[in-house]
Amino acid sequence: MKYRKAVFADVEDIFHLVNDYAADGAMLARSRNTLYETLRDMIVAEDDAGRVVGVGGLHMMWDRMAEIRTMAVAPEFARCGIGSEIVRRLMAEGSALGVRQFFTLTYKPGFFKTLGFHIVSKAALPQKVWKECIDCPKFPNCDEIAMVRESADRTDC
Repeated sequence: MKYRKAVFADVEDIFHLVNDYAADGAMLARSRNTLYETLRDMIVAEDDAGRVVGVGGLHMMWDRMAEIRTMAVAPEFARCGIGSEIVRRLMAEGSALGVRQFFTLTYKPGFFKTLGFHIVSKAALPQKVWKECIDCPKFPNCDEIAMVRESADRTDC
């Protein structure tokens, strides 16, 4: 498996991967426009044939806080460690930038729990986090689960 930053040529594969899950209610849909605008945020996993089989994004939100988002792995590659590796790489990238706290809004809390995230009240997250939610079709009745994890590199010196 090859992991790399996403490029323009990946957008269609990412679009279909994410929106197939969204059609089943397992994650929120993403428009092509959103994927193009956030392309620099994403890491993809590519199989030996060069097909994108996993994606995840790291979105900077607030002072030393970032969101892990747009997480999807092709069903035939589920439970192969691809999603976990993408999250680890995104967190390493964030930690290098000084991120102290990572959060996610998810329908798959079990996956993120295995990576050290814990459930929090949505009210515990800064209001800044919700600026993009206004465009969500589920707003204001969000049913995603908020989870956070402190950076492993965090020091309060």
